[in-house]
Amino acid sequence: MTKTIFTTVSLAALMCAGTSLSAQATDSAPATAQAPAGFEQFQPKQNRVRTKIDYTIWDEALSALVVRMGKSIREGAPRPTANVGTRRIYGHDSRLRLEGNRVGFSFFSDEITQSIVDYRKDLEDTANAVDISTLSKNEQLAFWMNLHNVAIIEQIAVEYPLSQPSKMKIGDTGLPLDEAPFITVRGVKMSPKDIRTKIVYPNWKDPKVIYGFFRGDIGGPSIQREAYSATNLNQLLDRSAKEFINSLRGTEKSGKTMKVSDIFAEAQPFFFRNWAVDLRNHYSKYAEEDVQEILAKTTDVEAALYETDIADLSNGERDPEYAYKSPDPGQGKRAIGIPAAIQRLMVERQQKIDKIIKRGDRQGTVTFVDIDLDGDGEPVEVE
Repeated sequence: MTKTIFTTVSLAALMCAGTSLSAQATDSAPATAQAPAGFEQFQPKQNRVRTKIDYTIWDEALSALVVRMGKSIREGAPRPTANVGTRRIYGHDSRLRLEGNRVGFSFFSDEITQSIVDYRKDLEDTANAVDISTLSKNEQLAFWMNLHNVAIIEQIAVEYPLSQPSKMKIGDTGLPLDEAPFITVRGVKMSPKDIRTKIVYPNWKDPKVIYGFFRGDIGGPSIQREAYSATNLNQLLDRSAKEFINSLRGTEKSGKTMKVSDIFAEAQPFFFRNWAVDLRNHYSKYAEEDVQEILAKTTDVEAALYETDIADLSNGERDPEYAYKSPDPGQGKRAIGIPAAIQRLMVERQQKIDKIIKRGDRQGTVTFVDIDLDGDGEPVEVE
């Protein structure tokens, strides 16, 4: 029998005040005895159960909180113009500011932030109710990616506003966001980096798993507007890999050197031991024309690219100007003020999308879900 762990509250928990985002285990496997102290317990088991975890609530939350910025056009954005009467430029001014999806942290209330904190704890509790290592490999991978990304968004939301997540110091440890062990699964304290390098990277062979992990800044893979699940993993990871590799934050040319993102240096011991050869082979699966040309015209590979600005809408800054307010929603509710810096970013985003359309590039995607091609009804596993 297939067992499912359900999240049981509505999206209103994330968007409305006074309600926490939580989940309950339903028809789940019983809790196991005290877990071992190390990460070896998270190695995927051979004999697997058919339990599934339902991420509907996180899926709906991401669709509400994440703004798509569109594919990279491999052109650096120009420096924005300062506000009238000041030399100060509020909001994003990086040449890469139009790349990578964004989280609308600027509009989080305390209740929304607390809901995400609660949901991270909820996912931890789910792992206490069912042994994650006994699930299908896709179920395991979806769990680790969702937990990682929820935790990153949670900690940024708690500390917001800030402009560079990598410089955050977490709790009493004083460690950076990526290295602080603020996540606890089956008694094991772990950091976001631990999830990547001690659980996922050692136990999966396909380097496209790299692109499932949001790091909170523009320089990393995009946060998707869908939660990961066993059925959509391959599609979402391929989409994210293609977007990242063909972006400026993923790949640039400098003489005979192909400069790539720093995230590949972290992944090198696991997926690219023969560094240049293995990375080029991986790139060849996703590279479009511009990056194919870089592959053809370079001989060396250097991990040297990373943009540390936060992947939000305002660069973590409180712009004093509100250039636009939404119409009065009635029923005594307040209109929503839109800071000028965010409005400017959205205008630039639209201009980029218009340019993509004029070039004739494809914008939409057609998604096939749960298509059974081989008769077994199971999704293709990410190796």
